Formats: sequence, C-alpha cells, structure tokens
Amino acid sequence: MSNELDLVNIYSLLTPIAILMIVIETAYVLIKKKEYISFFEAVTNMGTAIGNQCVNLGVAFLVVWSFGYVYEYRFFTIPTTFWNFCLLLVAFDFFFYWFHRHGHAINILWAAHMPHHSSEEFNLFVGVRASITQRLFSFTYLWPLALMGFRPEAIYAASAVQLMIALWHHTRVIKKMGWYEIIFNSPAYHRVHHAINDKYLDKNFGEIFIIWDKMFGTYAKEEEEPIYGCLTPIQSCNPNKIYVQFWKALFIDMVNTKSWWDKIRLWFMPLGWRPDDVKHIERYRINEKTFVKYNVEVPTMKKVFLMVQVALGLYLMSSTINLNISFTLVERLSLIFTLWLMIMSWGKLLESEKSYAKFEGIRLFLTMMTMYFVNQNHGGNIHLMLSMVLVIATGLIQFIPAFKVVGREVAVE
Repeated sequence: MSNELDLVNIYSLLTPIAILMIVIETAYVLIKKKEYISFFEAVTNMGTAIGNQCVNLGVAFLVVWSFGYVYEYRFFTIPTTFWNFCLLLVAFDFFFYWFHRHGHAINILWAAHMPHHSSEEFNLFVGVRASITQRLFSFTYLWPLALMGFRPEAIYAASAVQLMIALWHHTRVIKKMGWYEIIFNSPAYHRVHHAINDKYLDKNFGEIFIIWDKMFGTYAKEEEEPIYGCLTPIQSCNPNKIYVQFWKALFIDMVNTKSWWDKIRLWFMPLGWRPDDVKHIERYRINEKTFVKYNVEVPTMKKVFLMVQVALGLYLMSSTINLNISFTLVERLSLIFTLWLMIMSWGKLLESEKSYAKFEGIRLFLTMMTMYFVNQNHGGNIHLMLSMVLVIATGLIQFIPAFKVVGREVAVE
C-alpha cells in the first residue's frame, strides 16, 4: 500500500464485498432453514445503509479537510506502507474503543450510535444498519492519529477497513472460535454487545480487538441466549425514524426544560440523565423480561418488488458514491436525494402507510427529473441511466392491480 492509493474511495471498493458476504449468509440461513433473518428487517437495514453511505461522502470531505489541518502539526511522517497501515488499524481500534464506550454512556453520542443497536435481530444485515451521524462523531476521537503522522486519507481508509472487519461479527451462524477470541473480537463477543440482557449491558466495545475490553473492565463472555435490540425500541421500518429516534427524545427534553443550563448540558450528561422538570414526559422503555419482538408480515408480491428495488438502490448508490465518476456537486446531491426518497418509500410500503401511493408517485416523477437533469448536464453514464430507468419502470409496474403491490394491507404486530 503506497501513498498513491486512492484511499478515500475505499468505501465504494469495499461495498461489493459486504454485499457478497450478506448474500452468502442469507443463502446459508435459507438452506439450513434458520430463523435468523426476517424480510422486513433486512429491507429496513439495507435502507439505513444506503442513506449512511451517501452521507459518508460529506464525512470523507470533512475528515480529510479537518485532519489535514491537524496533520500539518504532526510529530512524525508515517508512510502508508502495508505494515504501517496495520499499525494504524491497531491504533484506530484503540481510539474507537473509547468512542464506542462513551457512545453507550453519553446522551449525544448514544443518539449518534443508537440506530445501529435498534434492530431486534442479529445478522449481517444488522452489520450494515447504520446511523448517518456516527461516523462524523467517531472522528472527533481520532484526531491524535493525524498528529502522530498518519495521513488523513489513510485514517479514513482505516475506518472503512475496520467497518468491514467488524461486519462479519454480526452473525449467529458462527459460534465460539477458541484461541482466536483471546485477542480478537468475534461474533460471540459481539452478540453480547448487542444484547439487552442485564448481564450483557455495556460490554465488549472493541471492534477488531477484544483486548481493550479485557484491559479496561468491559469484557463479558456469551453464556445465556442474547435478546437483541434497545431498551427504548423503535418499532418502525422507516429509516428517517430510526436515524433520529434518540435525537428527537433529547430535542423534546431540551425544548421543554425551562433551565437554559439544562438545555445545554442535557446533551453531554450520562446516558439517561434528564432535567427534573421534564421527567414527567414519558419515554417508552423495556427490559429483557418485558421484551416483545416487533414483526411485520409482508405478502409475496411486495417481497418481490422490494427485493428488486433494493438491488436497484444498491446499484444506483454504487454510482452515486463512486468518486471516479466526475459528477458535479449538484448532480451528486440530486442523486443522493433520489436515493433518500427511495429508502423512505420502502419504509412506507412495509408499514402500509396510507400516503404511500401518493408519495411513490411523487418519488418516481422526481427520479425521472433527476435522470433527465444528470443526463443533460453530465453527458450520461450508461450504468447510472440504466439503473434509474429500471427504478422508474419497476416503480410504475407496482401500480398495475394484477401485481398486488399497491393497495394491499400488511399486517403489523
């Protein structure tokens, strides 16, 4: 690995690998008839992942720009060789451990991290269930890496590699791994981290290594079967609701408290702290004994439609986040907006919202306008145009009554 590598674009390079891993796990689960994956959760998780990947474009710019400033004052200059990059991953994981730990202990950081924990399942789809704010907050803990002498582009690339390494931990297929677990994190350890069982809360924060947890007292073995999710369940398929759930709760407290000091410190206080004059505003909360799993039954034709839409959404996203395609800022923002409407539409369809048909009609119209705009200004990109044509075509087909996609109720438990 040399200084000339296109490290900033690494997210678009690793995305196909992540998708392949998900396909393999899904095939295994279907063949073995394991009830590890539900359809509505899989679609919801892919929707949050697409939104997150689009936001990562802005995060990449901010990280490289701001870390570039810190890098000017570096103690050393560390070339991005293979072994130096491995050293960077170790240091990255150490600093990320503290961000992750504080992310479960401070209100504002939990707001950024909570979307990843809000799934009530545990599989590779959950591994890509992502917040749109976490990456930005996590980099506030990583600036010492630039001061040490690691290039900003390398630090951002390390973030992508760490995410990829952490992805495979989100599975119930792989059991305990013996000697490997002495140093490294594993699916068994990460299942503990995602559990709401009392004995598992706030454990196993390491992403690549488990040694940080063993060193700093946050280590726990998997013993009883974990129950997954959050103590304040989201119970929604809408990515926008998932992204903002705890942000909204904090904002409501901020608006309603009369103390200006409390309006400010609320965000930085320990998780769960609330001003005295807003504690009467109830927050729905569960525990491992009162947990009831959320479920959405999806008819066959809606499943087929959504599977096609998710595949096309991923295809469209791959073009949108590919920095080797020279879109203008306005073009790229237009494509991101199109993708955002798309993932919102999936949530509305899964939840059978009455506004779905109207919203979907507007979405398809705006997608056509975006396709025309990008094609006219950019000169056209065959892969992008093909994906958008297919998005529009399949979107229109769903309105044909024979396909039974629009207008059929979905039972929500």
